[in-house]
Amino acid sequence: MRYSGLILSTMFSLVTASFSAYANEGDYVLVIKDHRYQPSELAVPSGKRIKLVVDNQDASVEEFESHDLRIEKIIPGNSKATIWVGPLKQGKYEFVGEYHEDTAQGTLISE
Repeated sequence: MRYSGLILSTMFSLVTASFSAYANEGDYVLVIKDHRYQPSELAVPSGKRIKLVVDNQDASVEEFESHDLRIEKIIPGNSKATIWVGPLKQGKYEFVGEYHEDTAQGTLISE
């Protein structure tokens, strides 16, 4: 009886881990930390719609802004936002943090 509980627990953990990995597969993540985007350059596939997750790890609010992508999104401090992008043609698409443009800068590179 103890073994069947262990087996069920192990199977549940494996299924949960697999589901979590599958649910996040294909996400592209940008982190805002110390008013900088990490990474500052992010390669994404051309011709496909992508899910961009922006994780603001700073305590202050930031605005993801891209004239190239025609996107503006407010991201409160210590929170995440999802931004759907594309499909994009091949090229470079600049973005900034509106409230810290001098340091929060980056580029999506569609390949």
